[in-house]
Amino acid sequence: MIMSELNKDLLRGGQFLVKETKCEDIFTPEDFSEEQTMMRDAVKEFNDREIIPHKDRFEAKDYALTEETMRKAGELGFLGVAVPEAYGGLGMGFVSTMLTCDYISSGTGSFSTAFGAHTGIGTMPITLYGTEEQKQKYVPALAMGERFGAYCLTEPGAGSDANSGKTTAELTEDGKHYKINGQKMWISNAGFAEIFIVFARIEDDKNITGFILEYDKNNPNGVTLGEEEHKLGIRASSTRQVFFNDTLIPVENMLSVRGGGFKIAMNALNVGRIKLAGACLDSQRRIISHAVNYANERKQFKTPIAEFGAIKMKLAEMATSAYVGESASYRAAKNIEDRIAIREAEGSSHQDAELKGVEEYAIECSILKVAVSEDVQNCADEGIQIYGGMGFSEETPMESAWRDARIARIYEGTNEINRLLSVGMLVKKAMKGHVDLLNPAMAVQNELMGIPSFDTPDYSELFSEEKEMIAKLKKVFLMVAGAALQKFGPELEQHQQLLTAASNILIEIYMAESGILRTEKNAKRFGEEAQKEQIAMAKLYLYNAVEMITKSAREGIISFAEGDEQRMMLMGLKRFTKYANYPNVIELRNTIAEKLKAENKYCF
Repeated sequence: MIMSELNKDLLRGGQFLVKETKCEDIFTPEDFSEEQTMMRDAVKEFNDREIIPHKDRFEAKDYALTEETMRKAGELGFLGVAVPEAYGGLGMGFVSTMLTCDYISSGTGSFSTAFGAHTGIGTMPITLYGTEEQKQKYVPALAMGERFGAYCLTEPGAGSDANSGKTTAELTEDGKHYKINGQKMWISNAGFAEIFIVFARIEDDKNITGFILEYDKNNPNGVTLGEEEHKLGIRASSTRQVFFNDTLIPVENMLSVRGGGFKIAMNALNVGRIKLAGACLDSQRRIISHAVNYANERKQFKTPIAEFGAIKMKLAEMATSAYVGESASYRAAKNIEDRIAIREAEGSSHQDAELKGVEEYAIECSILKVAVSEDVQNCADEGIQIYGGMGFSEETPMESAWRDARIARIYEGTNEINRLLSVGMLVKKAMKGHVDLLNPAMAVQNELMGIPSFDTPDYSELFSEEKEMIAKLKKVFLMVAGAALQKFGPELEQHQQLLTAASNILIEIYMAESGILRTEKNAKRFGEEAQKEQIAMAKLYLYNAVEMITKSAREGIISFAEGDEQRMMLMGLKRFTKYANYPNVIELRNTIAEKLKAENKYCF
């Protein structure tokens, strides 16, 4: 496809809400190139050989094993997938970065965290914001796993409010160094990292500044490390406090510009969010496979528990969330990759293209972070339940999977912050004219005043009713968010419970649409019979999404609207969430569960 065509067809971030996406225009895991398939298989083989057999050692807090396994990953090039070839990396596209993160992360959350912290927030700020000299000096060693990175942002008083950090940077009298003083906490990889990205405030600057610090334990330069934190999960991920006492950093090691640290932190988190979603995908696949194995083997009342409807329901819902999470994650990853390619074709540097490409889809990154982190937690929780008493034991894989999953809702910005961000960023895009929310919202208001059509459309084509439902759910968001914005204006950001309700609607629309579009695309090329179970999953997810959207929208409407406005919006909600033909939910679940049972694993 020529670049101008791609540019014309590629939706901007957040536009999924106001424009129809054709299934042909989205990327799915079934579209992996030969190179990507080979990369995926190599990463899976590494995980099966180097990580999964040593799970007990990771659980026993073997930090040295984490470091050793990271070095092996570096030797195979896995730490440098996203790094340009000029700096010792493989220079692969964003989708390849995503799938590496996906398939390397499921052996244990300890390695997944070390890998994500190093390749993402440990390396990427230098790749994307560093000077040519800084990149040449530091990035090759990071890409090859010769040195490891850590990211020192969070402080005891500065978590979600990252820009409120108290760590200071003071220029020395000779003007050659910045003297750093302060304290950082929850620093992943701190125990073995040698290159720290440190954020500190110069004088009374409004925003923090980023610096690159080389750390040598034999010459600590005022740096001291706290003891390893004892954590609920990710036990062999090194997590320590880092203290700076007159630590000297050369002035040439400032990252980007003075006061540019907050922007670095925010953009690094955007990439971190979508990659965190990726890092939760194969964990779900493996949890489901374990659960199916166990349910097929475990007999009660002389029957495998996989035959019981209550267990089928759990397995089907777990598989559905995994399938849709994967669909949405790779859809967004390819959008980012394409946006980067467009910017490079227009003459932007790789640095600028990648920064702007990811920033464009910051809304989708937040959506995915929330949805997939919550799905992996639910998946592990149901996995424990299927195992029953054995699920609570350390002897089975579910207990550690549940503990490791719990952190995913906290780091890279808590899910509460990301919910607020997703809607807040969408409103900002609308204000800038990047996404036209106003006209579609007005059209929905006018529609509410009009008489609804009582025609029954022809729903004979696959997903025709489901796609119409998605279009109606988008109207629900525009109705609720539009009315709230009209009422509160810029003050809307003070109403966090309303924003949370709106974000729940936004998230479910994106996820449900992604599942439907992937399945529609594959049904067209592989045939509907070959996609029978996937069709069932897409329909089941949408049904669940409609229920969740109805609840969140009703909560919003009855909390800020009154009288006639409230009555009209509730009638609109009823109209926009009503199926002409409700799906047989139990039949959908049974279709999915029977396939899992027969294959004895997650097989989609």
